[in-house]
Amino acid sequence: MPRIANVEIPSDKHIVVSLTYIYGIGRPLAQKILRKAAIDFHKKTAALTDEELTRLRNIIQEEYKVEGQLREMIRENIKRLKNIHSYRGTRHSRGLPVRGQNTRTNARTLRGKRRTVATGKRKAPDKT
Repeated sequence: MPRIANVEIPSDKHIVVSLTYIYGIGRPLAQKILRKAAIDFHKKTAALTDEELTRLRNIIQEEYKVEGQLREMIRENIKRLKNIHSYRGTRHSRGLPVRGQNTRTNARTLRGKRRTVATGKRKAPDKT
């Protein structure tokens, strides 16, 4: 298994799919990187030469933020939003949807498990 950006990518898949195992690289970006490195999309990862792997590593390392760098950058951006008390920052800190979704019925993933709330009505006392 070749190692790119500190991630073991599978050698039995096509290289365009294998690159998506790296956090921050999706299918379109993988294709762009492979075009730049002059590598065929349909080539299996195991069939890559050392020179091709080196080209891939250099392009990814020099031009893109992936894995730890990208995670850190996202974490810092969210922290900045929280510190300046922006609307998005408060939504992040409360664990609610950030991008304008409704929360009346959905948003269970962010809001967590349902908690039943009592209605406030009481049973009428017996009249005997």
